[in-house]
Amino acid sequence: MRQLFFLAILLTASLTGAQNISTYEKPPVFAECEAKPVENLKPCFNFTLNSFIYEKFEVPEIVLKEAYQGDIQVLFEVDREGYFKILYIDAIYQELKTETERVFGLLPKIKPATYNGNPTFVQYSIYIAIPLAEPTKLSDKTSETELSKKDRLNAMLSNEYDKVNKSLKPYEKPEYTSQLNIPFTHQYYSRFDAEMNAIGTNSHTAAKPFIYSDVSKYYDLKAEQEELAEDVDSWLGRKFWNEHLVQIQGKDYWFTVDPIVDLQVGKDTEADFGSTWNNTRGVFIQAGLGKRLNLTTSIYESQGRFAEYFNQYAESLKAFGPDPAIIPGRGIGKRFKEDAYDYPVAEAYLSYTPTDFLNVQFGHGKNFIGDGYRSLFQSDVASPYPFFKTSLEFWKIKYTSTWMWLKDVRDEVVEDGAFLTKYMANHYLSWNVSKRLNIGLFESVMWADTNGRGFDVNYLNPIIFFRAIEFQTGQDAGNAILGLSSKYKWNNKVNLYGQFILDEFSLSDVTGGNKSWKNKFGFQLGAKYFDAFKIDNLLLQAEYNQVRPYTYSHNSIILNYAHFNQPMAHLWGANFRELVLIGRYNYKRWFADAKMIIGQRGFDFNTPEDSFNYGGNIYADEDNRVSDTGITIGQGNKTSSFMTEIQAGYLLNPTTNLKLFTTIIYRDFNPEAITPTTMNSNTLWFSVGLRTDLFNWYNDF
Repeated sequence: MRQLFFLAILLTASLTGAQNISTYEKPPVFAECEAKPVENLKPCFNFTLNSFIYEKFEVPEIVLKEAYQGDIQVLFEVDREGYFKILYIDAIYQELKTETERVFGLLPKIKPATYNGNPTFVQYSIYIAIPLAEPTKLSDKTSETELSKKDRLNAMLSNEYDKVNKSLKPYEKPEYTSQLNIPFTHQYYSRFDAEMNAIGTNSHTAAKPFIYSDVSKYYDLKAEQEELAEDVDSWLGRKFWNEHLVQIQGKDYWFTVDPIVDLQVGKDTEADFGSTWNNTRGVFIQAGLGKRLNLTTSIYESQGRFAEYFNQYAESLKAFGPDPAIIPGRGIGKRFKEDAYDYPVAEAYLSYTPTDFLNVQFGHGKNFIGDGYRSLFQSDVASPYPFFKTSLEFWKIKYTSTWMWLKDVRDEVVEDGAFLTKYMANHYLSWNVSKRLNIGLFESVMWADTNGRGFDVNYLNPIIFFRAIEFQTGQDAGNAILGLSSKYKWNNKVNLYGQFILDEFSLSDVTGGNKSWKNKFGFQLGAKYFDAFKIDNLLLQAEYNQVRPYTYSHNSIILNYAHFNQPMAHLWGANFRELVLIGRYNYKRWFADAKMIIGQRGFDFNTPEDSFNYGGNIYADEDNRVSDTGITIGQGNKTSSFMTEIQAGYLLNPTTNLKLFTTIIYRDFNPEAITPTTMNSNTLWFSVGLRTDLFNWYNDF
């Protein structure tokens, strides 16, 4: 079957041995060319051969189905008797090789080339471009040697666009072995969690998001995607069920383009308004340039109205300026209509791997450190931020360093209408002590542009103790935090994990037994059960988190462990304890998740009669603390909370992670005292939607 386009068939010739084409008296001659002058025999041979291939070549169905664009390389000779003989064929499809052999077998016997009047054989190489189109004939009065340099240059440039198309090849899903991040969602990462945590693997699973090349050592995401592929023939069917909307691959590059959607509609039984909804549209681009440079960008344009408790929390995060809210985990929400929000978001990064053991990233996004659902070190609950990250992996060690540019957006710290910039740097050392045991060491420091120091070069050193630097730069110049993590592989089905965070340490206060406010620490204990009860792809997880009052806060309140009025660690800030129970199951394209969270928190009263800081709000002033001793978790306006979330759905496109889903959330929030900022709530929120799932939504405030 012929196509509408033809990329020029290049024909070159060379005599075997020491001979050169310029020494021929005559090239091979088709019958159609016998009347031509000697100087026109070569153009005529080229045109006649091209025309014959165009007339006889039938592009195989599989090539048409795959919309292949490329070429077939053929080495052939015309022997001393004038017969065509194929010496070598190179093509991506066997069907193209077979068809080329068939067409050359149809070529007639012609007059052979002559050298000094004697018949000789010549060898040629030819590139047959796919798709085909009719070749153009040179004028009989013009030989190739008579073309001017300018004409030859113009002819070459006129084919430049076609040569780019000719260099393309079928898309081979190179992202699955690239240095791009796998978009981090707890549900998606659960698919390969068991394989990454098998006994004897030298994987490091705390620093997230993972890059594809790291996961591909243990789990074949490409094979999984191919296994889940639907058997569809149409272009529209392939794009909807199996493929990227645009997927292009050349010799040293590739890129994909996909639409982003998050379309939801639902009902909150507690709200006065009619329905909840979200309307997100966007674009997601991934690319690879060479073998070591990758990049991606995602742009979201969104409007939404959520459950009442979600809206109230979003408005409690309000930044300086006229905009009424910060949408948790996303960004500033402008007013849309009367009671909804417009919240555009953009994320992007470059990923460069100069050597096999070092990856460097620079971009705007989020990071996470931990093996649990929550992280007491660094989580992804806050809005995206600029970052620079290096990941060094060798022997049994992975060392991750991250530098971040954050914002304090409260009214009282804004200068000239601009948000206050502060900086954060952290190191995380992951060490596989044995086949079963992993230990992690964490340190982080927060500082601001005090005394005009800007981004302090003291913290650029990737191998240093921040606490020592903090002492050298001034008592209130930074807020350093230390952490210890561990993971133990009980067996291939059960993993135990934990974190311990230390914000401030005073040995005399710890041993004094008076529950000092300076005892600022928290811990996490958790367990995962893979293929639970011998059910494939069933993951059960239990996790306990506890953080004492005033942890993550600071006496210089701009140095609290937060960004955009949201914590950089646990979503609840401090002064809490919680139990998280999670179940995740997937079968082919079907999935179901269930989550239950039981917690106790201590809030401030925020009344004229009681305006003390009880330690839950990490933005509050430590100097306004309620007491120096007798500090306990849950102090202040003690609040019990219970939340359960059930989600089930169908994975429409495993390549883009496009899902059809339904979610039911039940939330019971019971403070001891009703205040302007802490109100009783009992919510049942039901929603259905269609989502390109690329990041975590946290609804459990």
